[in-house]
Amino acid sequence: MRTALLLALVVGVCSGEVYRQPLIRRVSSMTRMINKGTWGDFVRRRDHERVNINQFGSYPQKVYDYQDIEYIANITIGCHASVCNNKTKFDQKQSSTYQVNGQTWNLGFVAATASGFLGIDTLRFGGTTEQQLTVPVTTFGQATSMSTYYDYQDFDGPLGLAFQALATDNVMPPLINAINQGLLDAPLFSVYLMHNGAQNGNGGVFTYGGVDNINCGDVIAYQPLSSATYFQFKMDGIKTGSYSNNKGWQVNSDTGTSFIGGTPADVKAIAKELGAVWDEMDQLYTIDCKAQAWLTLTIGGRDYTISAANLIVPGDKNNCWLALFELSFGGFGPEWILGYPFIREFCNIYDIGQKRIGFALSKQI
Repeated sequence: MRTALLLALVVGVCSGEVYRQPLIRRVSSMTRMINKGTWGDFVRRRDHERVNINQFGSYPQKVYDYQDIEYIANITIGCHASVCNNKTKFDQKQSSTYQVNGQTWNLGFVAATASGFLGIDTLRFGGTTEQQLTVPVTTFGQATSMSTYYDYQDFDGPLGLAFQALATDNVMPPLINAINQGLLDAPLFSVYLMHNGAQNGNGGVFTYGGVDNINCGDVIAYQPLSSATYFQFKMDGIKTGSYSNNKGWQVNSDTGTSFIGGTPADVKAIAKELGAVWDEMDQLYTIDCKAQAWLTLTIGGRDYTISAANLIVPGDKNNCWLALFELSFGGFGPEWILGYPFIREFCNIYDIGQKRIGFALSKQI
C-alpha cells in the first residue's frame, strides 16, 4: 500500500543534539488563487506556503511536509481517488522497519479531513543530503481517504507541531518521541522565516532542540502559555498610527497562517488607519504598495513592531495586500492568530518543556 505523508510534532524533556532543517519556499495556494481571481471562493480555507523534506522507513522515501504548529494530528495523509494523483506516496513494502499498528483514525480540521490507519516506522527529518534527526519506532497515520482540500496544496501533508494533548488518539508525536529517546538537546524548537524568495528557494529554518542563533538575535523575552494545547498566550494591546486598543486577547502563534487574523472591529480599524480598502471580490484588504504601514503588538509589557516589509504582501499587476484578515472565533479559542508577518519579523521559540514562547528579532530585518 502507498500513502502520502502528514505528521504532528511535539517536544518532551532530554539532552542530545540540535538539528537545523531548511525550508523550501513554494508559492502558496492562497497566492495562486488570488492571482487567478478564485481566492474569494476559497477564503475560508487555509493556505500553506513552506515545506520541509522528511523520510520514512529503512528505504529512503522522500516526502514534502508542511510544518504547522497548529495542526492537531500525528498522521500521514494518503492517497484516495484523484486527490492524491500528484502526491509523493509512502510505500510500506519497501521498508524493512515498518510495523503494523492496526488502529484506525479520523481527523477533522477545518476543511482538511482525512481517515485511515496507524503504522510504525523510523522517521528521518530532512533530506538525504541534509543533517537528519532520525527517530526510530515512530507511530504515524496512513490515510485511505481525504478531502479535496488537498487538491489545492503543493505538499504531501502537514507536519503538525502542537502539543500531544491535541494529537489524534493521543498518539505520541515524533518530536516528543525524539525527546524521550534523548535525541534533542532541549525540549523546544525555533522558527525563522525569510521574507520573499524564489520558488523552490530558501524559505527559512526550523531548529529542533535549540534556538537558532544564526538567523535570530538574542531572545527578547519569553511569555508563558495560557493554554498548553496550541501555542496560546496573552497579547496586551495593539496600535498603529492614531489607533490603539489595550483590551487584551488570547492569541496563537501559527506557522500555518499566511496573514495575521484578528477581531473584526480591530482589523477594520487598523485597515482604515493604514488606508487599506476592502476588496469584496478577493475578500482581502488592498493597500498602496509604498505605504508606510506598521503594527505594534504589546506582549508581556513589551512592544513588538511589524514593519511594512512584512505587513504588506505584493501581488500581481502592481497590487498589494494588507496581511490582515478578520477572525471569527465564535467565543472559543484565540481571538488573534499571529501568522507569517509576525514570525518573519520575530523568530518564535516554542518552548514546550517550560510551556512558554519566546521572541527574537530576525536578523534579516
